Amino acid sequence: MSSIAVPSAGLAPRRAWLTDLPVLLVAVVWGASYLAAKDITTAHTVTAVLVLRFGLVVPVLVAAGWRGLRALSAAQWRGAGLLGLVLSGIFLLETYGVVHTSATNAGLIISLTMIFTPLAEAAVTGVRPPRAFLAAAALSVAGVVLLTQGGGFTAPSEGDLLMLLAALARTAHVLFMARVKAVQDADSLSLTTVQLGGAVAVFAVLAAAPGTGDAPWTVAAGFGVREWSGLLFLSVFCTLFAFFVQMWAVRRTSPSRVSLLLGTEPLWAAAAGIALGGERLGALGLLGGILVLAGTSWGRRAAA
Repeated sequence: MSSIAVPSAGLAPRRAWLTDLPVLLVAVVWGASYLAAKDITTAHTVTAVLVLRFGLVVPVLVAAGWRGLRALSAAQWRGAGLLGLVLSGIFLLETYGVVHTSATNAGLIISLTMIFTPLAEAAVTGVRPPRAFLAAAALSVAGVVLLTQGGGFTAPSEGDLLMLLAALARTAHVLFMARVKAVQDADSLSLTTVQLGGAVAVFAVLAAAPGTGDAPWTVAAGFGVREWSGLLFLSVFCTLFAFFVQMWAVRRTSPSRVSLLLGTEPLWAAAAGIALGGERLGALGLLGGILVLAGTSWGRRAAA
């Protein structure tokens, strides 16, 4: 995200850990976000919850980056708006997906983005990925197959398939970010603000359409302390805090170090689902989860 990143090798150990800990905390809250979203969302409230979650965030981002927004060109607004449409699809797939599967499965399946992205990049550029990476990809896919089986070999659930589509959508978003020339020189804060604003607009239109579930104000009125706590956790910690920590950390360490720490997200998702959500993987699921974590970790190193 920054062209002025400082290599982590030059940091003193104490300073490195002071930078690493907030980034690791972002991975933890992202991992817990699947359980939090599942706890406050139903199939009838997905769009309403998304409007509320990001509707609380966008005004803060606009206020923080008003000068940068005014400096964006028309082409940058269009490019960021296009990315916002893709982003809205990602959040819709993820949120509907987590409603219909376990938080553990959701967090582990979405981690396949780390495998899909280099594969898609290789397909676009025509550069064959290393054999080690292909082996890691195969290991991850095998892990997902086992993860989704529960007590025996059955068809993956609707939620599992939606999370798989979300991982593919995340991959498309990364590729678009790298290839939409208009946004490559845009300020990170401004780019994120326009994308989230575009996504909120999509959610609001869907929420207003007949048959798409409860209205945001109806859902908000029915929320109790637990639901509002979950919503604020998703808005404040999983979005605002996470974004600003990334911007802060990538200027003090290397992007690869930040990526490595954020790559622990699926581990925390599984931990939250099992420890706090009372979810159980079973023998096949546990083996599958281990294979997904091993495959994505191996694949990330091989791609680098």
